[in-house]
Order: sequence, then C-alpha cells, then structure tokens
Amino acid sequence: MADEIKQDEIDQLLEGNQQEVPKESEQEGEKPQEDSAPEGEASSQEGSSSEEDLLAQWEEALKEAKEAEGQKEEGPSGTDVAAEKPKFEEFSTDKGGNGAHPSLDFILDIPLEISVEVGRSKMIINDLLKLTQGSIIELNKLAGEPAEIYVNQRLMARGEIVVVNDRFAVRLTEIISPQERVRQLGS
Repeated sequence: MADEIKQDEIDQLLEGNQQEVPKESEQEGEKPQEDSAPEGEASSQEGSSSEEDLLAQWEEALKEAKEAEGQKEEGPSGTDVAAEKPKFEEFSTDKGGNGAHPSLDFILDIPLEISVEVGRSKMIINDLLKLTQGSIIELNKLAGEPAEIYVNQRLMARGEIVVVNDRFAVRLTEIISPQERVRQLGS
C-alpha cells in the first residue's frame, strides 16, 4: 500500500479543516451556526462549546501521547532503536563420545517417584475400621497378573512380582510404548 497516510498527516489535515471551515462559511456570506440557532436551542449552543472544549482537550492529550511515544521509540542519541535477533547457544556435544549426541547429563539428577501397584480395592469406612493385623484385603487383580509400574503417577511398565534375597522385587515384562504414554497424558 503505497498510498498509506501516517497518523501525523491525518491530524494535520483535521486541524487544518477545523480552522478553515468557519472561515469559508463566513466568506460565502452564510451566518455562523451560533447566529442561526433559535432561542430555544441556546442550551445546545452551550453544549456544543463544551463539546469543543472536550475535543480540544482530547487533541492536546493525543499530542502529548504522541510526543511521549516518539521519545520512547528513539534511542539516547535520537536514532531509532532496532531490535536484535536473540542468540541461543547450542547444546554442547558429549565430550567422551563421538560428538554426534548432545550432552544430557543435566537430567541425570532429577528425582523420580517410582511405585508398583499390585492391585486396588474399594471399601467403605466401616470395613476399613474393622481391619486388624492379619486381615485379608481382596484386590481387583488375579494372582499371577502383572503388576503396574508407575513413574511420577504415569504408567510406564508392567512386570511380575518376584522375591530376591527375602525382598519383594519386580521383573519388568513390558515397557509401555511412547504412543501409549502420550495418550495417557490426555486423560
């Protein structure tokens, strides 16, 4: 659009037209609107003068805002300040390896909560209060079904419960695919 008009030019044209309009009407021999108004419309004349005062105040405020805006855009020497393109550093390459993969050492110390779910059960408070040492809680899984391994409350794998050195452990039998993990994020 080569024919664009800047706001300053529009304001100059508006100021020029406001000053020229009364002069032209007086030159053509027409009476100003104030003289041609009947006596009953005297209150509208007062309203128009207050409107003119309001318009003048608005114009003055706009000029001050433009001046302040012009000062903000200009640099200390009065020249326009251009924004610079941000500079981002690349991940450093692995120093011990072949140099093809970036170093991800910074994520190795992030703590994760890992939990194994053998099964679940729902019960009412009355049944919960009746539990004593040696009570049996029926779970929703059958014996031999795989346990679910959660990492930060997200299902990551399934496995079977085993005993190693008198401790319970889990042998991983299935790792959840990345596509399935992404689907779980939505739910």
